[in-house]
Amino acid sequence: MGLRGVGAKPVKRATPAKRGRKPAALPWEKLGLSRAGRVVAFIESLSITSGMHAGNPFVLRDWQREIIEAIYAVDENGQRIKRQVLLTIPRKNGKTQLAAALALCHLVGPEAEQRGQVYSAAADRKQAALILRELIAFVRADQKLADRIIIREHSKTLEDVITGSTYEALSSDAKKAHGLNVSFAVLDELAQWPKRDLYDALTTGGAARAEPLFVVISTQSHDKNHVMSELVQYGQRVLAGTIEDKTFLPVIFAAPDDADPWSEETWRACNPALGDFRSLDEMRSAAEQAKSLPAREPSFRLLYLNQPVDASARFLNSRDWTACKRSIGDGLFGQMTLSKQRCILGLDLSSTTDLTALAAWFPETRDLMAWFWMPLDNLEEAERRDHVPYRLWHRQGHIEATPGRAIDKAFVVHRMGELTKEFNVQFCAADRWRLDEIRRLMVEAGVKIDLLEFGQGWRDMGPAIDAIETAVLRRELHHPGHPVLDMCVANAVTVSDPTGARKLVKERATGRIDGLVAATMAIGAAVKTAPKVESIYKTRGLIAVKVA
Repeated sequence: MGLRGVGAKPVKRATPAKRGRKPAALPWEKLGLSRAGRVVAFIESLSITSGMHAGNPFVLRDWQREIIEAIYAVDENGQRIKRQVLLTIPRKNGKTQLAAALALCHLVGPEAEQRGQVYSAAADRKQAALILRELIAFVRADQKLADRIIIREHSKTLEDVITGSTYEALSSDAKKAHGLNVSFAVLDELAQWPKRDLYDALTTGGAARAEPLFVVISTQSHDKNHVMSELVQYGQRVLAGTIEDKTFLPVIFAAPDDADPWSEETWRACNPALGDFRSLDEMRSAAEQAKSLPAREPSFRLLYLNQPVDASARFLNSRDWTACKRSIGDGLFGQMTLSKQRCILGLDLSSTTDLTALAAWFPETRDLMAWFWMPLDNLEEAERRDHVPYRLWHRQGHIEATPGRAIDKAFVVHRMGELTKEFNVQFCAADRWRLDEIRRLMVEAGVKIDLLEFGQGWRDMGPAIDAIETAVLRRELHHPGHPVLDMCVANAVTVSDPTGARKLVKERATGRIDGLVAATMAIGAAVKTAPKVESIYKTRGLIAVKVA
């Protein structure tokens, strides 16, 4: 008779051992093994079920053993020291099988506890099913495991009938993340999670356990505001010794940003399984395609080298934008060296509830500055919508929050007036939308700046986009690394008309690009209104040189 639950597979009951005969010891029960040794023994008792080594025992490589030994190191009381593990590694290095083996070890192996709760979590249901399928394959390939584990594929759960422990596959949109009592969790491809809710719910859900363990296994994220980037930065500081955290284990396999992406030495340094169960021929083929097709290079660097590179086609490459970052003075606005310099403003007005941006472009020094405003009462809601830390940026002074639920444009006009006192402001380029209100507020505040209406269509934005792109690619633009402006640059893509003219659009509905739009208008307007340099031949004509 099958155990309870729709779709539950029949489970054989263990038969009593014959009198005078002890049941055979399991491999991980051998005397003298360390805690890490028991985990290794359990994993190596499993069978590989897919790939080039299918049907063979799961033999851990030296680099995998080192990771396990670091995870399951104990203190003088035999308690596991590590509570959170970050393993960031390029694709195809066996992370799914290793993650499934660890989950199974905590469900039914030497790390199992009474009524433990084991989870794997991923960005969506399809990704979440990968570790589940691997777990099921391990169980079905081992009769001892099959005799004690109930498989419920319809609900993506497993149950150990001896310890009462359960396993469940979750996706990042799961509604029931709160209230979990986690003993072990694998957070799979965290860089792909659209929000951090499930991450926070899982990592705070082990407080009632003696030794909870959370393992993040993922490639890196190009978004430096993503929780994955936050963990990598924290891990790098732990490795450097600037932070002491014995409970956090960072394991980072990634090529340095300045490494040669086409060198096999670079590949081997960040792909520990290369030439083993990670195909070298396939990597060579992918590299050749990436070299021949530049659009494929970002995804190659992200997925094969684990570099935090945006794999989608953005307007400005993050590497080029970051290369333009530099410190710009130390005056009233951090810009003493720009005092009285000629300045062109660009203003992108939002609706009443979104982000408003003002940019200042200094043509002589090629410096760019930006300021941002949001309604104070909308910061938390906007943070949930856009998945960026608006409240933190407000506290750090990167965003000015105006009182209430709508932007008070008087704050913007006040800042424009302050800029006229510090710099030689020529004019302000802005979309004609809502400019009447700005004009009225400027009159009331006594702010005298000419407003240049700047269209958002192909005719005006096309040349402006060409100008800012050229400035970035030639490293002729300097910015101080403003995090809100960086976000706007990262969110922007372009669309073209039949003539090839471009305009800026958002990559996704929740991405803000206002700061980049303001900067593009300022730079475009500066180019558009620059005095034309007449040919010298109009004043002196050709000079004839007599050759002897």
